[in-house]
Amino acid sequence: MLVHDFSSERATVEEVFDQATLMVIYDFLNRGVLYEVHGVVNAGKEARVYWGKNKEGRDLAVKIYLTASAEFRKGMLKYIEGDYRFKGIKHDTRSIIFAWAQKEFRNLEQACHAKVRVPQPIAVKNNVLVMEFIGKDGVNSPSLKEQAPDDPKEVYGILLTYLNRLYKKADLVHGDLSEYNIMMWKNEPIIFDVAQAVPTSHPMAEFFLRRDLNNLSRFFSRLDVRVLSIEEAYKKVID
Repeated sequence: MLVHDFSSERATVEEVFDQATLMVIYDFLNRGVLYEVHGVVNAGKEARVYWGKNKEGRDLAVKIYLTASAEFRKGMLKYIEGDYRFKGIKHDTRSIIFAWAQKEFRNLEQACHAKVRVPQPIAVKNNVLVMEFIGKDGVNSPSLKEQAPDDPKEVYGILLTYLNRLYKKADLVHGDLSEYNIMMWKNEPIIFDVAQAVPTSHPMAEFFLRRDLNNLSRFFSRLDVRVLSIEEAYKKVID
């Protein structure tokens, strides 16, 4: 069963749901991964996220990367090149975006195994990723940017622990961590948008990690949290 509830303009719908993407959605429906797909809950330049459900009524997020975005290809190459998991992929836009969806799925899997709270990955095919929906009744939980946490000191400490687990247990550096891609759900921080995360062996891994730590320090210091210096935080994460 596919429920259409698209309020955006027809051109946008056609951009997202081209024939190939529709075939992936129908495949997920036929396999029982999805039962319903409702309206868009998040629309960015690179992807649209839709609210879906499975037969048991579990809320799911259906993330569809826009295969027509040439800018997307340019910006994301630096995160793919140097990632040993994706050697030898073609550099045409469609191949890059398919790899990007696979990359996010694998990063979510590795983060889950490392006990880092991220949306649980469910399925991926081509440019479509299905994962746990963080929110309720089609309304996603707010990001830290939208709503500051009640106990910022505790959340800051948890996030440093998550970065340490990502680094030591998942062999990953997030690479783009900020208040924009951390949600609070049931009093727990949840990291999302992890497609750009790279292995610790990536040539830019240290740069990305220090940038993540700078972003956290900047945000939480504004909430009067006594943050660690970047060097102290860096050592805490890699040790």
